[in-house]
Amino acid sequence: MSNSKPARATMLDVAKLAGVSYQTVSRVINDHPYVSKEARQRVEAAITALDYRPNKAATKLASKSSKIIATVLYGSWFPGLAEIALNVELAAKTSGFDVILINITEPKSQLVEALDHVKAWAVDGIILIVPVQGLSFAELEAACGRIPFVLVDTYQAPDTPSVVIDEAYGTRQLVEHLIQQGHRTFAEISGPLDWFNAQVRHQACLQTLADHHLTPPFHVEANWTVSAGYRATKTLLAEKRPFSAVIAASDSMALGAMRALHEAGLCVPDDVSVVGFDDIPEAAYFTPPLTTVRRNLIQLGMIGFEYLMQRMDDLDAPPEQRVLLPRIMFRGSTRTLSLH
Repeated sequence: MSNSKPARATMLDVAKLAGVSYQTVSRVINDHPYVSKEARQRVEAAITALDYRPNKAATKLASKSSKIIATVLYGSWFPGLAEIALNVELAAKTSGFDVILINITEPKSQLVEALDHVKAWAVDGIILIVPVQGLSFAELEAACGRIPFVLVDTYQAPDTPSVVIDEAYGTRQLVEHLIQQGHRTFAEISGPLDWFNAQVRHQACLQTLADHHLTPPFHVEANWTVSAGYRATKTLLAEKRPFSAVIAASDSMALGAMRALHEAGLCVPDDVSVVGFDDIPEAAYFTPPLTTVRRNLIQLGMIGFEYLMQRMDDLDAPPEQRVLLPRIMFRGSTRTLSLH
């Protein structure tokens, strides 16, 4: 995935260049008095260097803006999704916006109902964190009306107003790492395939193996949880098909897989290598520490909100997808196979 034009500088970029916090940049932009002279000068210099243009939506008077956005969240029971919503809220509050959070458990009728409520509240914009198949993009546009919206961690289509992490890139890097270590037989525990991220990770896994003329993995679909990873691995082992590496689509499922392998008398990584996805805080403390893909959810939430402000500035701007690259964390759960 790629953008059609260079990404516009964000407050995160300014903060990084100036060596200050995101909140300090917001205070300078909004002429807050409690900023040191030296910090203000660094921020102003960074703004000039990056040609950063503050969003009008962050500074215009309340007479023309409710200064309220809505976040609609599906999957609040998963910590990663709740963390994205929290980071959107933190970025919004830093820019003077209040946030209405609506949790849904069904991605069609409940989503339509939630958007109907949002329109009645006259919010300035909407963040949609709904990572499962539900309404089509055309249906979303109709349900939101003229209220600008941004999809976060949801669609993988390049012509939608969205901010996503390149899940395919992360998966390819993991699989390539295992192939470079000499692995040729794989088992895959995917997430539920009605989730966009699960679809992308699964297809990237299959494509990477096909690119190397390797047999597709023995695949089991599961529901992201530790217990599901455990049960899936029990199924893999019961089939008695050979595999030297397990590709789990979440760290939680990788943990369950490691438990099932241990119970079967197999050692990770000496007998079987295991990789995960997400780099949850506990992943570095698994036994052994887990090789995985780190998704920067702070950056995802903040850039999602900043893009929403840009859409609120210009309702007629063509939509685009903003793509963030994940980072591969190489740890002790994988090893190079011995040559015989």
